[in-house]
Amino acid sequence: MSGNNFEQSKPWPHGTAVVGKYEFKGRSPEDLPFKKDELLYIESVTRDPHWYRAKNVKGRKGMIPYNYVKQWDQKGAVKLHAMPWFHGKITREKAEELLKPYEEGLFLVRESHNYQGDYTLSVCCGPKVDHYRVRYTDDNKLSVDDEVYFENLTKLVQHYEKDADGLSTRLAKPLEKKGGKFAFSVDPESFRKGLDNKAQRTATWEFHREGRVWRNLSHKNLVKLLGVSLDGSPIYIVTEFCGKGSLVEYLRTRGRTVIGQKDLIGFARDIAAGMQYLESKLLVHRDLAARNVLVHDDGTAKVSDFGLARGADFNLEGGKFPIKWTAPEAIKQGQFSTQSDVWSYGVLLWELFSFGRTPYPRVHIDSVMDTIEKGYRMECPDGCPQKVYIVMRDCWEINPKLRPSFEKIYTTLDDIYRSFVTGNKCE
Repeated sequence: MSGNNFEQSKPWPHGTAVVGKYEFKGRSPEDLPFKKDELLYIESVTRDPHWYRAKNVKGRKGMIPYNYVKQWDQKGAVKLHAMPWFHGKITREKAEELLKPYEEGLFLVRESHNYQGDYTLSVCCGPKVDHYRVRYTDDNKLSVDDEVYFENLTKLVQHYEKDADGLSTRLAKPLEKKGGKFAFSVDPESFRKGLDNKAQRTATWEFHREGRVWRNLSHKNLVKLLGVSLDGSPIYIVTEFCGKGSLVEYLRTRGRTVIGQKDLIGFARDIAAGMQYLESKLLVHRDLAARNVLVHDDGTAKVSDFGLARGADFNLEGGKFPIKWTAPEAIKQGQFSTQSDVWSYGVLLWELFSFGRTPYPRVHIDSVMDTIEKGYRMECPDGCPQKVYIVMRDCWEINPKLRPSFEKIYTTLDDIYRSFVTGNKCE
């Protein structure tokens, strides 16, 4: 891979995103090693046209050979790993704790607690942390100040890494999210809150039950169970590792410039396939949503979080539900079924083609059921094919018996997906 066997076009400007064409191990302390497909950002050109100064997503800088990288094609297939600065749903207090000792420009992005569906950019400036709300606009763009708008979080971060542009300081260094070897389908924090003996026994029994159900499931579009740890507290369910994380975070951090319509329909088809399998086993998920779907490194969507899974004849009296995703009959009468999962799947489809927006964005959560019963259904997301929107609307039939089966949904979406493969895009 000699540096003499390529033709260089005009130099890449500062901030250009590139990915490794090959692995580069580095030849001197000044070099920046990287792996194939690793994301890097150009810092500056050098006197030698064969070399650039660049930085990786962890903030490390060094020299890279021009012919070992290529400019990142944002219109290409879904290939990026989760951005290291995105920490998911953590509190303001936790963000400030993680950012200590407040190195200037150190930053992270998290989900907003006060504004569901939006984000918060937390950045160190002097002896404190400043928090900026990153909100979605009506046309699905992201903005901090309603003056500059971005297609996704990645572009927003890249912009403020170049210039503070209204922030208290420029984003200088991402605080990388520390993660283990496994992706967990349950929140371990919920088991660290001092369970008494009776509660501990109840939780252990529930995990035994869930483990038995999950252990007997095997499908490429369901997250595989690796094991259940019951040795004291916390108790863990450990699943296969899905490197791209939850689908809702994946959609929000990539956006339209990375994820194409074919990818979205592929995700929808994958999820329908997994749910068709559960349907054949007479099992009901009860909490189907984009947050409970994981994206594998190969781009496959896998249904996860079976902590609420029950037999198809299960009824629940009382309890709390994710209102915006739950079917009316499940909320009002506690009647969960495959048909109520179908309703939730329709909402998930809307999430998909809205790139992770929270459903019913203009409806207060206390008014959702009344609004639905009066006949309101969410509008077709911008750019969503009409055939897919028809599937959504069919899923939202108020009469559960009129909703399609997952078998029918999968067949419909598979036909739509194949039309993309053959180049006959659907309307």
